[in-house]
Amino acid sequence: MDKRRTTQIIAAIITNSNFKGFFQGKIYKGISKRMCVPGLNCYSCPGAMGSCPIGAFQAVIGSIKYDFSFYVLGFMSLMGIVFGRFICGWLCPFGLIQDLLYKIKSPKIKVNRRVNNYLKYLKYIILLVFVILLPMFLVNDIGISDPYFCKYICPAGTLEGGIPLVLMNEPLRDTVGFLFKWKMTILVVTVLLSIIVYRPFCRHICPLGAFYSLFNPISFYKLKINKDKCTNCKVCERKCKLKIQVYNKPNDLECIRCGECVKKCPENAIKAGFDFKLKNIKSK
Repeated sequence: MDKRRTTQIIAAIITNSNFKGFFQGKIYKGISKRMCVPGLNCYSCPGAMGSCPIGAFQAVIGSIKYDFSFYVLGFMSLMGIVFGRFICGWLCPFGLIQDLLYKIKSPKIKVNRRVNNYLKYLKYIILLVFVILLPMFLVNDIGISDPYFCKYICPAGTLEGGIPLVLMNEPLRDTVGFLFKWKMTILVVTVLLSIIVYRPFCRHICPLGAFYSLFNPISFYKLKINKDKCTNCKVCERKCKLKIQVYNKPNDLECIRCGECVKKCPENAIKAGFDFKLKNIKSK
């Protein structure tokens, strides 16, 4: 098992270490739930020890009267500035699930570059509409609104929270209706797509990935190309599952810092790490 996979598994276990919650069908509500975790991890997951930043952000964005709203935005921004989409590639539990699904032996589909270039903007629209605008303006008298992304779209919430809670609570099973069936449909489609397409949710849907991507060009953690070594052989692009032109734009918004390009570069021209460790590398 490589370093990235080990880190993903450890991160998933740490953020979902309330194991008894899965057997009791109860959501942990201890003090750690006041804090956010870096990746997309449903608050309602019985094992979750912290809050999902997207869920928390939706819950408070309708009113700036609450200090918590500044904390959530500040936390997300700090994670973005330090790590960028490294969090997507190394620390997000739902990213790990997609990686494992893609390992299932099956025919694989490579998304056409032109199609992908259009679809990748969908996650920014979802971030703007479902995470920011709807929760900001469709609120009650005290500034609270529905968590629209979590409620109507998020397949991670259905898998990590909805299914375990429904299975372990008979009263919930009796109240399952259209909304749960809709969310299950989204989950099933996401799972099937993840088997044949590399990380479709991260690439086209995830608003947290969209938020972190904005920091990729300026984050402390980044990729650098040694222009004295790079021959523009494009091996990095061919090996990248997201088809990023690493040799040309190493800190592309779509890069999840998986490190495959670093390992596959025949000239050892690509380095990944925090900027202060890469300062002596001549870069493009």
